[in-house]
Amino acid sequence: MSRGGRLLSLGMALTVAIATVVGPTTVATAAPVTVTNGTQFTDTGGAVVHAHGGGVLKVGDYYYWFGENRNADNTFRAVSVYRSTDLRTWEFRNNVLTQSSAAELQRANIERPKVIYNASTGRYVMWMHKENGSDYNEARAAVASSATVDGNYTYHGSFRPLGQHMSRDITLYNDNGTAYMISAADDNYDLHIYRLTSDYLNVATLVGNFWDGAHREAPAMFKRGSTYFLLTSGATGWSPNQAKYATAPSISGPWSGWTDVGNSNTFSSQPAYVLPIQGTSTTSYLYLGDRWAGAWGGPVGDSQYVWLPIAFPSSTSMSLTWYPSVTIDTATGTVTGNSPASYRVTARHSGRVMDVVGYSTANNAEVRQYTWNGGGNQKWEFQDAGGGYFRVVNANSGKCLDVANASTADGANIIQYTCGSGTNQQWQWAATGDYFQLRARHSGKCLDVVNAGTGDSADIQQYACSGATNQQWSRTPS
Repeated sequence: MSRGGRLLSLGMALTVAIATVVGPTTVATAAPVTVTNGTQFTDTGGAVVHAHGGGVLKVGDYYYWFGENRNADNTFRAVSVYRSTDLRTWEFRNNVLTQSSAAELQRANIERPKVIYNASTGRYVMWMHKENGSDYNEARAAVASSATVDGNYTYHGSFRPLGQHMSRDITLYNDNGTAYMISAADDNYDLHIYRLTSDYLNVATLVGNFWDGAHREAPAMFKRGSTYFLLTSGATGWSPNQAKYATAPSISGPWSGWTDVGNSNTFSSQPAYVLPIQGTSTTSYLYLGDRWAGAWGGPVGDSQYVWLPIAFPSSTSMSLTWYPSVTIDTATGTVTGNSPASYRVTARHSGRVMDVVGYSTANNAEVRQYTWNGGGNQKWEFQDAGGGYFRVVNANSGKCLDVANASTADGANIIQYTCGSGTNQQWQWAATGDYFQLRARHSGKCLDVVNAGTGDSADIQQYACSGATNQQWSRTPS
């Protein structure tokens, strides 16, 4: 999902690597913070945080977040790094790798940068996926390093591992000083685990290809207790899909089969990292995901973030639950999902509620009216979109109430679609007597039950606002 137009659906790059604590570590004293999902983040200077497809490294009290910073045409601009003690207040530190760092970076795609620390050499080492900026035929890994975590990184070049293997979406894992690189190979049909050389600057050996022909990509490895987890995505371009994970008692296996995690589209996101947060009370594991703007035709720079607490039903299983926001306490190590306030939205004229047909989680699923039955497809969250407008998000699918094709015409269809920044997904809850109209921001028109139908499955459209009761709605906590 994170790569538009790539060969053989290079797409989503689900990359997760464990955070490494470097040097003397003290407990951060930051206060608990709340992070809202499905939004862009801004840094302390008010600029948008560009750390897409990124990873986090903890050094002392600071979490350093590295990620992709792209040009408007989605080509490489920089690898940017930000730092924070509380995981919400991000200070821009540096563009640590740029187009001027090497001749082959002047026009390129650099994706999924991950950084680990080599205690023996005292250097921070970055691995990433490198392409030529025009297509995805190179399929190379690239390496850079620096003496300081947020300094300028020296580019050491790109290559195919062991001189022969394709390497696209990658992640790194530092296992108590022995480092591994995991990458999608063979046009994303295989996943390779490589052990790195002692300086972390090259590949020493292929540990194994444990998923031959699986057509998974975006490998993401972390460890909890004595269990290694490898999280991956399918290859569906920019579009989100079902995340799956495997487990093993050792990096060299034996690895389990794949198990689904999260919902069918991973809550319209693609994981970028899993961050262990170690505090005075516990160690929590935080899913850091990208909601790629390519899914709605936008540039990577418009992508949003989804962060969720990971639960572990057993020592060898994990689960993800949707929350509109999470509260993070880096001092204690606790991460709490905040349950959404959801509502049934009822048409005045019929007493029936707004419903996603067939309990669907798919884009373009129809929104109609139906008798209230308590299903998640009839529950809606109102998320602040600024300017007095809201995104109206379905509790079952995590997708937004949307005027199809951003039409401004009377009779335009109402559907659900992956949430983005479009004003055709932003609604004003405007009082009209004791009831309310839902007015689309892009068109100024109202949510309307077609022909004032009162039966189940009557369609919902947008139409010029009037005083009609089929355009009047109430909102009841569900």
